[in-house]
Amino acid sequence: MKILLVEDEPQVASFIKKGFEHEGYELTVGYDGSTGWSLYQQQPYDLVILDVNLPHLNGVELCRLIRAGRHRVPVLMLTALDSLADKEAGFEAGADDYLAKPFAFRELLLRARALTKRYAETGAPQLLRLADLELNLDSKIVTRAGRRIDLTTREYSLLEHLLLNQGRIVSRVDIAERVWEVDFDTTTNIIDVYIGYLRKKIDKGFEPKLIHTVVGMGYVMREQ
Repeated sequence: MKILLVEDEPQVASFIKKGFEHEGYELTVGYDGSTGWSLYQQQPYDLVILDVNLPHLNGVELCRLIRAGRHRVPVLMLTALDSLADKEAGFEAGADDYLAKPFAFRELLLRARALTKRYAETGAPQLLRLADLELNLDSKIVTRAGRRIDLTTREYSLLEHLLLNQGRIVSRVDIAERVWEVDFDTTTNIIDVYIGYLRKKIDKGFEPKLIHTVVGMGYVMREQ
């Protein structure tokens, strides 16, 4: 199993590296967030362990970058900050587990094994992706470029339907039946209104635009 550890304290990094290598794991160390991101992009890892307080790019930001990518991997965060707000920030960035310093190596090892086992048994969280847009079907969390986007229940259902059919033109009738679960009323523009809401949240300020209108036919989600 290959592990990426991003930890700026050499003594802590050495302690963790020796422990995992003693257990037969292969572990690569990055001593700052930028280096960690570069290492992550070079090869696939079975587990990523991130310190929160890192130079250049902190652990929360690095976790968001990882979650915005197409390769899924369990992420365990280490920190001296043990407040609920700090943990919430880590989990919202996409971390799977959180361990406060100081810790016993045995606990870190057990958590690492539990995470990798869970991913091996159930796979990564079910995700719908297009470009840098990601919808997590398990947590119902939507992000774009690593930034969380808050949607209403109806907006979420509409986006999920469009992503499930990405690359295909979806008619207003289909949206009405699948998302609203009602017969389509040709006198209402409610679907167009909600498409407008979605565009403001997931396309405004981002490139490329993902929601496209096909005149006279409906809508399609695609990168171009």
